[in-house]
Amino acid sequence: MKVNEIFLSIQGEGLSSGFPTVFVRFAGCNLRCRYCDTVYAYYEGEEMTCPEIFNIIQKYGYKRVCLTGGEPLLQDGLDELLGLLKGYAVTIETNGSVRINKITMIEGHSFVMDMKAPSSGHDNDMLMENFDCLRENDEIKFVIGSRQDYEWAKSIIDSYHSKGSITFSPVYGTVSYQIIVDWILKDRLDVRFQLQLHKLIWDPSVRGV
Repeated sequence: MKVNEIFLSIQGEGLSSGFPTVFVRFAGCNLRCRYCDTVYAYYEGEEMTCPEIFNIIQKYGYKRVCLTGGEPLLQDGLDELLGLLKGYAVTIETNGSVRINKITMIEGHSFVMDMKAPSSGHDNDMLMENFDCLRENDEIKFVIGSRQDYEWAKSIIDSYHSKGSITFSPVYGTVSYQIIVDWILKDRLDVRFQLQLHKLIWDPSVRGV
């Protein structure tokens, strides 16, 4: 598996936001989103075995792990790593363009499926059949950078959503937080609004946090 970095931080996004979490960032992604904040993970990384990755995770002493990227579902051997992480609370951050049923999920593990809206440039690459594979403990994230993104997200929810929590997150530095919240409340949407905590705590350009 090609790993870009492994580090301990607080989870800045999602349902476990604020909790100390060990992050495993894999190298390589099949998308090139216009607002991507981890372009360094497109290519940079070193080959590691699953036991090597697991040994580093263990040393941090926390049971929350986030597998991110890049795109972790592109990695060979992910099932082996998830097997080693049985008993851990694991979130797998995937970009919505790769089949999520290619791996076997374990109790306590969940997906965060990041549906790419039009401002990403990849809305047409999303696999809507992934919605059929989601469970109640999974999360669907929509990153909103414009009114078009917001309306697109609403249409996807209406057409495909049946299970899993929904989160709306602003593209950092692009759209007003208040505007998105106003849209949500006006339309009576039952979604969770979030900010990227790590970008508020540290400089947005800092790596390894």
